[in-house]
Amino acid sequence: MLSRAAVRALSGQSRLFSTTAARNTKVAVLGAGGGIGQPLSLLLKNDPLVTSLSLYDIRGAPGVAADVSHVDTASEVQGYAADKLDEALEGVEVVVIPAGVPRKVRLVVTNASIVRDLASAIGRVSPTAHILVISNPVNSTVPIVASTLAKAGVYNPARVFGVTTLDVVRAARFSAGITGVHPNDTPITVVGGHSGATIVPLLSQSTYGKAIKGETYEKLVYRIQFGGDEVVKAKDGAGSATLSMAYAGAKFTNALLRGLNGEKGVVTPTFVESPLFKDQGIDFFSSSVELGPNGVETIHPIGPLSAEEEKLLAACLPELKKNIEKGKAFVESS
Repeated sequence: MLSRAAVRALSGQSRLFSTTAARNTKVAVLGAGGGIGQPLSLLLKNDPLVTSLSLYDIRGAPGVAADVSHVDTASEVQGYAADKLDEALEGVEVVVIPAGVPRKVRLVVTNASIVRDLASAIGRVSPTAHILVISNPVNSTVPIVASTLAKAGVYNPARVFGVTTLDVVRAARFSAGITGVHPNDTPITVVGGHSGATIVPLLSQSTYGKAIKGETYEKLVYRIQFGGDEVVKAKDGAGSATLSMAYAGAKFTNALLRGLNGEKGVVTPTFVESPLFKDQGIDFFSSSVELGPNGVETIHPIGPLSAEEEKLLAACLPELKKNIEKGKAFVESS
């Protein structure tokens, strides 16, 4: 028998997500059969702001949908096979894309083609949907989605997001481990991009983070930037950060849904078309963004930086620019 504490824990799992007054919201997961897609689908089934869940993949999505549909929450779930992409996208308001291959040699080319084709279908079937891109490399796949939609004449920069939430989650968790406080008390804004040196954690803007100095600071920044390598090594090369990425993806999806529902003050970092560094030829950048009924409502400036963070930003920008240009060039040449 379960203890009372265990029963309370199970019944309280929905508190993973913040809620506002519910409305009908259909969410699609493209790549629902994969290592990220399956746990992400389960987490979204548990989100009270999701009323309908549409699961698609080139293989396995109907089975994932059947499994997830048994979870005792109110949302309806439908799975779609490889040739049913258009059906999966009909009437959706939010599309989450974890589709693709993880950390392969031809990651950019393979995932670029997958993301381009999915974006083309979204532009054709659900052109007003909000699109959340998880597929790596996000620094390139978000520009691919934007350029593909622009080609189709349906691009709205307020509705395309790169999910960088895993960097934010890692920063909070790792900082909490050093400072000895709860991760909820160590929120860290992370700006820039979503890979390696393009990830810039702003510890100086955190009450607890700003106290971390010297070698401890350097090791923490490296761990936030290259946390994915830590997971790959622990899995002996047989996998990447799928579970934590699914958690982060569900967390950002919930934030967007709250904003779409009209909740005020929903602010979180995300990789979007941004004016912050456009004068340097960098059209996309992750910074704190207020989410609302239109998607992106306000893009906040990055704020004051420490000397160390200025150096991190200086290293970030040229690499990020190259990543973005690579994504744009892919669409132009395809």
